[in-house]
Amino acid sequence: MKDKFYAYIEQLQDTITSKLETVDGTAKFQQDFWERPEGGGGRTRVIENGAVFEKGGVNISKVFGELPQSMQNYFGVKDADFFACGLSLVLHPKNPMVPTVHANWRYFEMYNKDGEIVDQWFGGGQDLTPYYLFEEDAIHFHKICKKACDAHNHDFYPNYKEKCDNYFWNAHRNEARGVGGLFFDYCKANENMQMQDWYNFVTEVGDSFLEAYVPIVEKRKGLSYTNEQRDWQEIRRGRYVEFNLVHDKGTLFGLRTNGRIESILMSLPPHVQWRYDHHPEKGSEEEKLIEVLQKPKNWV
Repeated sequence: MKDKFYAYIEQLQDTITSKLETVDGTAKFQQDFWERPEGGGGRTRVIENGAVFEKGGVNISKVFGELPQSMQNYFGVKDADFFACGLSLVLHPKNPMVPTVHANWRYFEMYNKDGEIVDQWFGGGQDLTPYYLFEEDAIHFHKICKKACDAHNHDFYPNYKEKCDNYFWNAHRNEARGVGGLFFDYCKANENMQMQDWYNFVTEVGDSFLEAYVPIVEKRKGLSYTNEQRDWQEIRRGRYVEFNLVHDKGTLFGLRTNGRIESILMSLPPHVQWRYDHHPEKGSEEEKLIEVLQKPKNWV
């Protein structure tokens, strides 16, 4: 399973980066290979200063070896080894009318000292973070998420949509990071789903990503915007940074397992503002976004 899923994310990285280069029309992804001293490594691809994408990364990695003590404590195990692989992407467009997007699909195995698998699971999801709210964009994104879920189980979309709303919540701000999508974790074999079934589901979601996001980019990338709207985008990017550094489990896992810092922190946008006690004007488009972020909405 681990070999099959890693081969899948290698192919998916190629598919996604090729399409995004076409959408941008100017910039190309820079590729770096890296190795983790304790075991494993990855292939990082970053795009910067494009016509559409100010900064973005589409990264794959596989790391393995002895589970660090901090993670043994987290999982409540002793003397365990692990394998983890996944694809993680974040795209920060230049135009504030185009939303930021994040996605991640991953697989994890844990072993005893005899090398036997004692636990294994899939996780992942995809979510949208607009700076200006176009409701039809949020509806489109969620419809594609729902279609991928419904192909496997009609309970998946409402369940994983709710988990996404709960996970991408900036508790210290009492607001969502964006308009959500899907979030699932610890997807293990059970009486209804074998690991192959979970593989089929996760890869379906992964394959749906470009259909969920690219039409939104194409529709919004040519819209005009003001310096004030760009300022708002950078203020909202500050909330994105806060979530990733304070709450995000993926960031924390990477830091605790001696992952590559440049790859872990590629999710951070290049231009950000933190203005003291900033509030949008009453009745403005900016306030409209905040109102939606303060109470998760059912988009489909």
